[in-house]
Amino acid sequence: MNLKLISCSLAFAAALSAQAQHVFDVQTKKLGAPVSSTMYGLFFEDINFAADGGLYGELVKNRSFEFPQTFMGWRAFGNIEVKTDGPFERCPHYVVLSNPGHRERRTGLQNEGFFGIGIEKGKEYRFSVWAKAPKGNSQIRVQLINESTMGEHQEFVQQKLDITSSDWKKYEIVLKSNRTEPKAQLRIFLSSGNPAALDHVSLFPVDTYKGRENGLRKDLAQALEDMHPGVFRFPGGCIVEGTTLDTRYQWKNTIGPVENRPLNKNRWEDTFDYRYYADYYQSYGLGFYEFFQLCEDIKAEPLPVLSVGLACQFQNGESAHAKMDELQPFIDDCLDLIEFANGPADSKWGKIRAEMGHPEPFNMKYLGIGNEQWDTPYFDRLKPFVAAVRAKYPNIKIVGTSGPDSEGKMFDKGWVAMKEQKADLVDEHFYRPEAWFLGTGDRSKWPNCGALRYDSYDRKGPKVFAGEYACHGKGKKWNHYETSLYEAAFMTGIERNADIVEMATYAPLFAHVEGWQWRPDMIWYDNLRMFKSVSYYVQQMYAMNKGTNVLLLTTKDPADAKGKKLIPVAGQEGMDGLFASSVFDSTTGEVVIKVVNTSKQAQPITVNLLNMQGEREAKTLTLQHSGSMDDENTLQQPEKIVPVSGSLNCVTTGKKQQTVLNDNLPAMSFRLYRIKK
Repeated sequence: MNLKLISCSLAFAAALSAQAQHVFDVQTKKLGAPVSSTMYGLFFEDINFAADGGLYGELVKNRSFEFPQTFMGWRAFGNIEVKTDGPFERCPHYVVLSNPGHRERRTGLQNEGFFGIGIEKGKEYRFSVWAKAPKGNSQIRVQLINESTMGEHQEFVQQKLDITSSDWKKYEIVLKSNRTEPKAQLRIFLSSGNPAALDHVSLFPVDTYKGRENGLRKDLAQALEDMHPGVFRFPGGCIVEGTTLDTRYQWKNTIGPVENRPLNKNRWEDTFDYRYYADYYQSYGLGFYEFFQLCEDIKAEPLPVLSVGLACQFQNGESAHAKMDELQPFIDDCLDLIEFANGPADSKWGKIRAEMGHPEPFNMKYLGIGNEQWDTPYFDRLKPFVAAVRAKYPNIKIVGTSGPDSEGKMFDKGWVAMKEQKADLVDEHFYRPEAWFLGTGDRSKWPNCGALRYDSYDRKGPKVFAGEYACHGKGKKWNHYETSLYEAAFMTGIERNADIVEMATYAPLFAHVEGWQWRPDMIWYDNLRMFKSVSYYVQQMYAMNKGTNVLLLTTKDPADAKGKKLIPVAGQEGMDGLFASSVFDSTTGEVVIKVVNTSKQAQPITVNLLNMQGEREAKTLTLQHSGSMDDENTLQQPEKIVPVSGSLNCVTTGKKQQTVLNDNLPAMSFRLYRIKK
């Protein structure tokens, strides 16, 4: 775990139990429901420049000149011409640099990257270009520059590249930087009299995640691996739907040679005019093959989501959607994707996977059909998809959706429909304020809010996939410590109900500090730096300590005068803002207990570890903050708030020497305990 480890002693006297206001019992002997290996995972959507400009390692914007405005991202100068008969069918544009007509004039291009190009001292960068010299050998000069420098030279790295063929050919050079520049640009000069034709101009760090040439930004991908996710949902989100069907995310356009993947208009480009990015497109360089590959790298089950033939229902009327008799291509996309992921290397789509470098199947088990859709238009369209997938691939688990609401008439209607169609999982989305996550909200408005949400769910229907959720602070919708703590409290209910909840993923995942449109988000970055939000650490603490089976953790109901009724610890009245859950980890033989204190005062607790005897050590991991509850990690202070490791001694009580854990839980904190059974 990539955490700041601070060794601290949390030893407490046994007398603490006498003053403890809250006593919990954990049944350590009887194992409850299995905890799914997919329980805690990641959801990726290309929002906030999460792909191009983020996780995808490409540093050049509009590298194939396919943006509707050909030179968006570029500054062209001199004698330059755009042509459309290039070597790649689905990316036909390219440029021809020709003699500017005078020895003191220049022809060339300059690329701004994504909010600049981040370059680090001592690091190597692979420049590549498809090029030809139509009239004999040509030459270009490739530079990394700081245009605003007060130094004599704008360029700080430069190398010449000879173009030696009149046929299209890929050329590469490696540039090593002698300085760090977070806002560099790429400049190309024509340095010979003969013209040069250029296409797919690319710049990658050599040191990508796993060292791949069409690779991922290393620090961001490593952060995903470090969370130890059980599932990875991709590629969205609303981009699966598209503002219009022709701009929906189409997986078949994202595979094969990267140079021939067509540009797509990102659904988030013009969604918010108050945070508008006219240059937000998808190069598809990070495509379905790369997503499957990433899932394999980080040991997460892939969960792709495909279109059900509906454009975004928020943005469109019925006429924008595919009609019922037009669904076959969308159904084929689902069936063909399963073959691409799981089929043999000699099948039509499995062969493409093999040619891309992965002859073995990816063993995909889940498929989402439709994102956040609702009502009859969705229910009717989903039926033929379910029938087709069940007929050909009966072992694939189908994930349907209950729509964009966490409760209400349409939510209930969605669950009824998913049960009728026998979906394996139902994707629920909830971006709600503090009161919802704490369960203190208006129950007439939010009947299933808080950590008790899933206690009353029907156990005979589909499983739950909490596919998008985050606590959105009322009046302060940004990442801060307080809302992250409430997410931790809510997640005790996910863990306690592992028999019905199979997976959960916080959303959104990524955001560029200069290119965001939605917050809060799990991981933030600029061109060179990144930080993990407190919500990331909450998710990581759960994911790395999910255990294998639920253990019953109860307390006496404060409202029961006889003191006999046992209830879960879920922030109910009289519990002083405490939430708790427990699991057993059969791989380590440890009992794992998670307790969240959402009150403004420290809370003494006693945990009776029933059927466990003897003194023993409890390893702890604590997330707490002594500053403002609005505080958060930042680029300047990336580890301001991180989990801290420690230990405390469990004592014994009574003739049976039962093991007891006594602790004084700090105000507004999340602490987990691991105790060898």
